[in-house]
Amino acid sequence: MEKHTYNVNVKWTHDRKGIMCSPELTNKETNQSNCLEVATPPEFPGGIPNIWSPEHLFTAAVSSCLMTTFLAIAEFSKLEYESFKCDSKGILEKVDGKFVISEVLLFPEVVITNTSKIERTERIIEKAEKACLISNSINSKITMKSRVIVQD
Repeated sequence: MEKHTYNVNVKWTHDRKGIMCSPELTNKETNQSNCLEVATPPEFPGGIPNIWSPEHLFTAAVSSCLMTTFLAIAEFSKLEYESFKCDSKGILEKVDGKFVISEVLLFPEVVITNTSKIERTERIIEKAEKACLISNSINSKITMKSRVIVQD
């Protein structure tokens, strides 16, 4: 696979807040971009609640990568499933005098309809976590506790 580039532009607006956009994410039909407001989280001085923070985006990158990797592997493996969701938690702490996201906890949940596919589904979830390019690109510990639910 060749090298890919992903462009993100961040611009300060006021206080501890800015706007983050990507030229690749502009809707070609409406010429509107999919920008996100970003800010320092409220746990820090001057932080602003209820706005995406770098810490949220970091955690979201890991969990959304798990999802998209699972979807690709499940499709390739012809796994039939009813739904996928993943709750996640990024743990921020000070290590050696620096703030780091030391761990990301992932709680994927896959609903299937066939009891005989439980182990196969669990293997595909594990494979997705190991293949996730974001998890493979960071130093944070990744801990996953998955659930496979059989729905009649």
